[in-house]
Amino acid sequence: MLRLGLVSITFRTLSPGDVVNLVRAAGLDGIEWGGDVHAPHGDVERAAKVKDLTLSAGLSVAAYGSYYRAGEKDAVPFADVLASAAAMAAPVIRIWAGKKGSADACPEYRRQVVEACRSAAATAADMNIGVACEFHGNTLTDTPQSTLHLLEEVDHPNFLTYWQPAVGADVSRRFESLKLLSPHLSNVHVFHWHGVQRLPLSAGDGEWRQYLQHIRSLDGDRYAMIEFVADDRPENFMSDAAILKSWLA
Repeated sequence: MLRLGLVSITFRTLSPGDVVNLVRAAGLDGIEWGGDVHAPHGDVERAAKVKDLTLSAGLSVAAYGSYYRAGEKDAVPFADVLASAAAMAAPVIRIWAGKKGSADACPEYRRQVVEACRSAAATAADMNIGVACEFHGNTLTDTPQSTLHLLEEVDHPNFLTYWQPAVGADVSRRFESLKLLSPHLSNVHVFHWHGVQRLPLSAGDGEWRQYLQHIRSLDGDRYAMIEFVADDRPENFMSDAAILKSWLA
C-alpha cells in the first residue's frame, strides 16, 4: 500500500503542532519527522510529544528523518537517533551514507560507511525499526549503481533505500534509477524542481504519474511524502497535496 505524507523539514520554521494541522487539513496520512528541529536526536521527551500530537490528529508517524551520517567521526551517536525513533514509534529511520560522493570515496572510507550502516541496521532491527539510506548527492548513494553496491556490501535485511528524483537528471534516467532500486525501496520523497528552482508539483504531472504507477505496483507498504514546496509557503503545500492525492485517486 502506498500512503501519502509530508517531510516535516519542509517547514522547519513551524511548530510540530502547526505541521500536524497542515497535514491533517491536507488530508494526507503521515509525517516523517526531522531530527534537526522538530524532534532533535536523543530528546526522547520531545519525540514522545511529537508522536502524541501526530496520533491524536489521526495521522501516522511515517518515519524519523535523521541526520546521522554513517561512517563519519563527528556523526551524531546512532544510539541517540534510535532512542528518538523508538520514543515516537517510527517504523523506519532515514540515515545518510557518509558525506562523500561515490567517486571521491576511497576504499577505507567506503568500508567505514558500510560498517556503520550495517551496525545501525542490526541495532535498529532489535527494536523492530527499519533503517533506510537517503538517495542523495555527495553521499555513497549518489547514483543507483553505487546505492546497489552499498546495499550489497551492507548485506542486511533491515537496510533499504529511499528514492527521490535526482537533480539534473532527465526523466528516463530518473525512472531507470527507480526501477533499479525498487527491490530495496523504502519511502519516496516527492518534489518537482527545475535545476534547484522549486516548482509546483503540478508541473511534474506526466513525470510523477509514471513514477507513482510503478511504485504502486510494488509489493509492501511505503510512503510518498512531499518534501519542499515553492517559496516554503503552506498554501503551496496544500496545492501540491491536492495534486498528489488526485494522481492516486
